[in-house]
Amino acid sequence: MIEVRNVWKEYGEQVVLERLDLKIEKGEFCSMVGASGCGKSTFLRLLLGQERVTRGEILLDGKALPGEPDADRGVVFQRYSVFDHLTVMRNVLLGLELPRARWTGRLFGQRRRSAQDEAVTMLDKVGLGSSLDKYPHQLSGGMQQRLAIAQALIMKPRVLLLDEPFGALDPGIRKDMHELLLNLWRESSLTIFMVTHDLKEGFALGSRVLVFDKVRVDPQAPNAYGARITYNIPLDHSRDCPPALRMAQAAVEGASRAAAVAA
Repeated sequence: MIEVRNVWKEYGEQVVLERLDLKIEKGEFCSMVGASGCGKSTFLRLLLGQERVTRGEILLDGKALPGEPDADRGVVFQRYSVFDHLTVMRNVLLGLELPRARWTGRLFGQRRRSAQDEAVTMLDKVGLGSSLDKYPHQLSGGMQQRLAIAQALIMKPRVLLLDEPFGALDPGIRKDMHELLLNLWRESSLTIFMVTHDLKEGFALGSRVLVFDKVRVDPQAPNAYGARITYNIPLDHSRDCPPALRMAQAAVEGASRAAAVAA
């Protein structure tokens, strides 16, 4: 579904990413881990279309990835990207109304009732069915992030991009959000890319773990080389963690510690 061919991303003389090659099938859940500043969020922005590659190409179904964000790609950030002046219902309904009623921004009659039913179904899925008339400031952090996920999914994207979506949540709430995300993923054919600094989270959620790291470092020119995908680990969560997976996880942890020391 997604193919990354020899992708580089540079800002002037600073090389952030280099020589990225990757093939991802439809329906995979890719956890992206690595030390801070190694280009994970930059790669996510390339997938979203917020930024363009310096060299190489990213293909979606064999065609060049559109240069701007579109309905095929949903995104959820660490900071709750919701509209504070709108109710929970209106936050989600807006995503259905704007594309279908570009001039007025509102639907009417049967079209509006149909959109409302669709929004209520989505909010029920994320556990907000009883909070339709509340405003974001009346919700907990976990509930606001549920709302942000509902906003993204109501557009029926093919690819969901998550940038540290649970980083600001308490451990207990994070566990609930993990269960919610996995259930939504299993119910759909979504392809997910998630940036996380938590190795345990990455291995617990992902069907594939992508590790970003700098393999070349020049102390005299720290910006001369970028990060690459140094580990590309497919996971099988249908059975208990096998020895090979434990070894891979230990290798990733070692690489992350080495990168932190080098930084």
